[in-house]
Parts: sequence; structure tokens; C-alpha cells
Amino acid sequence: MDHIQFALSTGQSKQNMFDDIRFVHQALPDSAVSEICIKPKTGDLNLKSPVFINAMTGGGGRDTEQLNGLLARVARETGAAMAVGSQMAALKDRSERQSYAVVRKENPEGILFANLGSEATVQQAHEAVEMIEANALQIHLNVVQELTMPEGDRDFRGAFERIQAISAFVDVPVIIKETGFGMSRETAEKLKDTAISAIDVSGFGGTNFALIENERRRRKLAYFEDWGIPTAAAIVEVKSVFGKTVLASGGLQDAQDMIKAFLLGADAVGLAGSFLKTAMQEGETQLISEIHALYEDLTMMMTALGAEDLPALKKCPAVITGELAQYLSARGFNPASYAIPAKN
Repeated sequence: MDHIQFALSTGQSKQNMFDDIRFVHQALPDSAVSEICIKPKTGDLNLKSPVFINAMTGGGGRDTEQLNGLLARVARETGAAMAVGSQMAALKDRSERQSYAVVRKENPEGILFANLGSEATVQQAHEAVEMIEANALQIHLNVVQELTMPEGDRDFRGAFERIQAISAFVDVPVIIKETGFGMSRETAEKLKDTAISAIDVSGFGGTNFALIENERRRRKLAYFEDWGIPTAAAIVEVKSVFGKTVLASGGLQDAQDMIKAFLLGADAVGLAGSFLKTAMQEGETQLISEIHALYEDLTMMMTALGAEDLPALKKCPAVITGELAQYLSARGFNPASYAIPAKN
């Protein structure tokens, strides 16, 4: 609950670089709203919605049980997948299990993601999946959060080997995600030949866990508060070497951010902070309406661009300027390639 309250009070920086992308308008799109398909293509994740409710809650007793139940009902009503927060609390204390298990009770047919850190064992991964009858497992990477956390981990050796073992032996697809500091091309290169199914880039620009953990410290590690790869750049980094499903999260606010993420190569997008704020301040019904509005807005913009489905957005011309263009150029990517995309 401390994390939830700090997430609400610190907010999101929105420094994810999506503002540096502008689509080239198509005056003759030859399209119709009725012909637009927003169902994503996500391999064995089999997502039904282009947006999912990303990990944020669990392990806080009755309060987080109620919040997870609310989010699970929202997911059920909108067709969105949902991830729970780290389940390590429930593996250490069985009394916390209900704060996670409630999501399957409220959403019996939905797509749910279990969640553990890279310190987890194969046995713990199996238990986390069974706890919520999960359809997939997120393994989160949170080095900067742990280093900033007063009681956090200080030894991250062996994480890659544990990821390999878990992804090879669990019975559901495995997603590797960051926690708001982004994923680089170098990291994606290490992961591409493993048995994982997807990478969630979880870039800088959303909920800042270094800022949150600094609120709990006597001596703040301020240098970590501006640390990380902005979400837009992280999508390009990962997509350049990882041929399987790429998920985008990290400060996405609206359908305009979503459609830009799809342009850069994301296959689906996750929102957490903005959904949390709506859920806590305006309630379940409003959050359901908000997600349906995202679907409508995404459909409208795709119609204007003449993109009949999400993969077609990768062929829509867009101009990248500002810090994102500078970042991509410095990292060896060509921002101009998005302005005149290949036709095939």
C-alpha cells in the first residue's frame, strides 16, 4: 500500500519521448471504421485486447485484495489481460495469497499474468502460476528499484540463468519486463535465444520507482531518479533484435501514445499508473469507460491513417524529431526510416 500511495503522489514524468513522433496525415486513407481490427498479434500470449492492465498490486492484505478484485472485473468487462504485482509476498506469507487469487475468482475466463522477480526459483514460478491459474508469467527486472530500496537486494548475479531455467520449465509463456527503466538492445540480444515469449520494455517516463523508493530513504539516491531508457526509444532498441512479441509500457497515457508505440514496433501496450489513478479516484465504472474509449480512439486514428490492423501501423509514415531522433541516431538507428517506411 505504501507503493500504491507513493505512485499516486509522485505521479508519472511522461518523459517517454512519444511527443517527438508525428504521423504524416493521409487525406485519402481508403478505410472505414467498421473495417478496423484492433486485436493484437501476440503469439502464444494470445491477447484479445491491444492494451493490458500492467502489474502494480498484491501483497497488501485486504486493501490490495479489493483493488485487485476491481481491476480483475475491469479486465473481464473490457477483454483486457491483467498482470498482478510481485507474488513473492504470498510465497513467503500464505495469508497474502487471497490478495492475488481474487483476480481469477473475479475473472474466471480472462487472461492473467503471474509475476515474480528474477530472484525466483523454478519451483516458486510454478507456485505463482498455480496461485492465480495464470495464462503467462511476468519476470520483472528491477535492479535500480532494488538498489534504491533501503531493504532491497544488492546482488543480481545469476538472474539470466534463472530466467533461462524458468522459461524452459514452466508450462505457460514467460514475459521478461523491466520496471520503468527501459530495456536496451544489448539486454534484448541476451534474451532473444532463450525460451521466453515476450519482452515488455517498461521504459522511463511512467511511474518512477527510484523516486518512490527515495521517499522511503533517509539519504536519497537522486542520481537514479533520472535513470533509464525512455519508452519510445526502448521499443526501437528491443524490436531491432528481438523477433518475438514486444510489449510496451512506461508512462503511456492515451490512445495517441498507444498508436505511436505500435508504429515503433510494439505488439500490445500495458498501462498501470494512469489506470491506478482512475481506479482509486473515480472507480470501476469510470475505468471500464476509459478503456473502451481507448479502443474507440485507437480505431478512429487507424481509420485516418488507413491502417486496417495494428501491424499495418508499422508501415504508416511518421516524422521523428527532437530528443528521440537524437537518441536513435546516437544509438545507430535511422529516424528518417520511419518517415519513408518500406512498403513490404
